[in-house]
Amino acid sequence: MRRIAIVGGGQAGLPLALGLLDKGYAVTVVTNRDPDNIRNGKVMSSQCMFDASLQVERDLGLNLWEADCPTVDGIGLAVPHPEQPGQKVIDWVARLDKPAQAVDQRIKMPAWMELFEARGGKLLIQDGGVAELELLAASHDLVLLAAGKGDVVKLFERDAQRSRFDRPQRALALTYVSGMRPAPDYSRVAFNLIPGVGEYFVFPALTTSGPCEIMVFEGIPGGPMDCWRDIKSPQEHLAQSLNILRTYLPWEAERCGAVELTDANGILAGSFAPTVRKPVMTLPSGRLVFGLGDAVVTNDPITGQGSNNATKACAVYLDAIVAHGDGAFTADWMQRTFERFWEYGEAVVEWTNSMLMPPAPHLLKLLKAADDAPALASAIANGFNHPPAFFPWWRDDVACDAFIASNAARAARAAA
Repeated sequence: MRRIAIVGGGQAGLPLALGLLDKGYAVTVVTNRDPDNIRNGKVMSSQCMFDASLQVERDLGLNLWEADCPTVDGIGLAVPHPEQPGQKVIDWVARLDKPAQAVDQRIKMPAWMELFEARGGKLLIQDGGVAELELLAASHDLVLLAAGKGDVVKLFERDAQRSRFDRPQRALALTYVSGMRPAPDYSRVAFNLIPGVGEYFVFPALTTSGPCEIMVFEGIPGGPMDCWRDIKSPQEHLAQSLNILRTYLPWEAERCGAVELTDANGILAGSFAPTVRKPVMTLPSGRLVFGLGDAVVTNDPITGQGSNNATKACAVYLDAIVAHGDGAFTADWMQRTFERFWEYGEAVVEWTNSMLMPPAPHLLKLLKAADDAPALASAIANGFNHPPAFFPWWRDDVACDAFIASNAARAARAAA
């Protein structure tokens, strides 16, 4: 029986561990937090997952909350008018072909950890530094590092060619609330782009106390939404969240007249640099560690792809490990496996990074054109489920103009 060790008990590591158990592998998971610590701790992410990622969980039998979690049925985009307060220069919504869902990781990860142990996996609650990696590498056929935080991640070399930024591009904050008025017509990720200030998006989710809304703030560094460092309490965090909405997005503030924090731990603030790292780490002994998920591809949450990326990487790695049979897990095999994921992940990184920059003229034209072309709005919305579908028209102005024209013609035929 082949022995696999995974350091990191998150959205990439735990599904991979459970999938490998089902395939007959002996699996060890190392994580520095036990289930109760996670349940009672702070929120960790916003984790809106689209259908293709949810299907990976379904296939692994891990969709334990699908009947209880509110659905996210669409995507909307609003841009405030620069000269008319309370008005919008762009305002459209579109349904997703299949709904998305967001389950608080304080619910998911403890349950998956307990399920992993119940199915016969070995769960170790300890740090995963170099010494621990050495011990695991000496006793296992393959060691994967799937923890996106901590100094050990920095042992994976930054891939300068694939990493556009070397510093944080947004000041980030999460606010989990109850009591928000639902969006009209159908639930959605309500995305608001505030030029020169940042972005705000909000969507329904399931948290430890039940249904909620997750508010996500993305402030341009040094700007008015880069405002979280001096916050000293959960209530101050909520007050700051609402003040931003009242100042820049009154239509969102109107939904928040009765909101309350879901719990004192339903807040988070920080920043990080979006980074791609080379996926093979060589330990001092010469043994190898293979990077997975956020350990090697960390995107800004502006496009909501973090948990989706991790899940899709998990699926690629699971297939590759099983297909490899009794073969040696060499550096070449690790690199080839990562490149299989990168065939998908490259589009996610390029799209996400583009959203952190001032929009190119063809993208402004695209987003505005979606106001009058429902098919165009639908294509943008459903690209969140599979970001490679955005290309080449997201990148190339000529292809974008052709894409706009074809969808405008479709809208005209539908109206005729």
